[in-house]
Amino acid sequence: MKAHRPTIMGTRHMIAATQYLAAQAGFRILEAGGNAIDAGAAAGIALGVVQPEFVNVAGVAPIIIYSAAEDRVVTIPGLGPWPKTIERDYFRRHHGGNIPNGVLRTVVPAAPDAWITALERFGTMSFGEIARSAIEFARDGFPVYPLMSEIITEHETAYREFPSNAALYLPNGRPPRPGELFVQTALAATLQYMADQEAAARARGRAAGLSAARDAFYRGDIAAAIVKFQKENGGFLSAEDLATYHSGIDEPVETQFGEVRLFGCGPWCQGPSLLQALNLLDAAELRRLGHNSAPYLHQLIEAVKLAFADREAYFGDPRTIDVPMKELLSRDYARWRRKMIRADRAWPEMPPPGDPRKLAAERAAAAGSRPAPEQAFMAPELDTSHVCVVDGHGNVFAATPSDGSYNAPVIPELGIIPSSRGSQNWGDPDHPSGVAPGKRPRLTPNPAIAMERGKMKMPFGTPGGDVQTQAMLQVFLNIHLFGMEVQEAVEAPRVASYSFPSSFEPHAYHPGLLKLESRIDKSTGERLAGLGHKIDWWPDWTWLAGAVCTIVADEETGVLKGGADPRRPSYACGL
Repeated sequence: MKAHRPTIMGTRHMIAATQYLAAQAGFRILEAGGNAIDAGAAAGIALGVVQPEFVNVAGVAPIIIYSAAEDRVVTIPGLGPWPKTIERDYFRRHHGGNIPNGVLRTVVPAAPDAWITALERFGTMSFGEIARSAIEFARDGFPVYPLMSEIITEHETAYREFPSNAALYLPNGRPPRPGELFVQTALAATLQYMADQEAAARARGRAAGLSAARDAFYRGDIAAAIVKFQKENGGFLSAEDLATYHSGIDEPVETQFGEVRLFGCGPWCQGPSLLQALNLLDAAELRRLGHNSAPYLHQLIEAVKLAFADREAYFGDPRTIDVPMKELLSRDYARWRRKMIRADRAWPEMPPPGDPRKLAAERAAAAGSRPAPEQAFMAPELDTSHVCVVDGHGNVFAATPSDGSYNAPVIPELGIIPSSRGSQNWGDPDHPSGVAPGKRPRLTPNPAIAMERGKMKMPFGTPGGDVQTQAMLQVFLNIHLFGMEVQEAVEAPRVASYSFPSSFEPHAYHPGLLKLESRIDKSTGERLAGLGHKIDWWPDWTWLAGAVCTIVADEETGVLKGGADPRRPSYACGL
């Protein structure tokens, strides 16, 4: 066996998630007759309970879905905007261009609306049914797992900055230890209130019930408590911001790799950079170079640098800025841009962005997108999770819910932290992802779906901040270029570049830095260093390299294959 775990195989349905209790929550729904959307929403809400160091029930939840009935891929952004009353230059005038910890970085919490939107449009079950496991985990508690204890311990000082966070996440005055029971009574009550409001309205039909669950959060007692807390603590979020929010449904972005079509989320997140990097790579050349050889890894990393240069120059909320998405994903642009990859030399820093509309010499980066000075290396401030599902009807679901618990305060009576994803904006209003009223941050979470008609469907995604698209790219190629079994592809050693401004405040920049898991040969690292990469070694296995979860549905055999990354407490369940 080439992997530490077996690939989980089944023929009825399959789920994989970055926390085993969340995977079980979704699997319960599948076994109860729910479809992939029901199960994915159940697991996604559960992730906000059982992975509180990285996910919040009131955070973000970008979703991508393939509906078998409609033969269509759609996305649900699950990302809230800045409050309407904030000024574009607020952080530049008051905080030196930085976006500080606390309520000032709050954007409209989007996850509850995203799950309910998915259920309304593509699901079959009620909010109360799919939230049942999450409510139980919050009310009755769950055993703390090692990574959760490690992250809370590492950020203990940050938790103590907010008394309500210290009270919840440092029970007994200290970080919780592995195996101890972690209880979130207020969070259980918040979710139960939404379920109760739905139940009271169910006599008018399923749609009325789901609408009542949404209103309980965005217009009812929960909204009132959020607004009161914001006002008392100097925040901007208003009742109007909450009451008028709705995620809606968007079209995906798309590219092709051989016969495989790859669908991702739009430029309100970093999703298109995965597709751009793939466009810059030549399959025949990569096969010739060999998996994880120095020349192979060099090609991947240089493609990522070029894609991220364009991410920095162009990506942001397409509702408020002009993003040349069609041109960025065009084959002509990829062919022109590929000429900037040299086999004998690494870019020593982030390359300049291109001009996809003119295919001309690289344009100078906009004033707001100049990289910040290099800072001491630090891991991403927030992290993420992932869940993906395939059901027996052929529906496909993938979501990457997020928002951690140590950079903004918990509302004590609710047990939630309204989304602090403003941390992924820039305080410079001229940056493509600069703060503006009603504008959404540029997210790192970016679930994806790969499909080959009549042969294969594959949802996938990962936590990892700026490492996400890099880890997803490597696993995608492991499967579709090198034919690896699913679990082997997930476990194979990875690399990650940091040669670009971080998506997280304060947007640290590390020109040329390349991290490698130590299972990669030292000689490979030496050859990469000879090409100009600044090599730094991770341990053999590290959670910082992402935690890809994926399912490959073989439509010719009917077999579903689930892979879950052992770098974190991920598991796949299927029958």
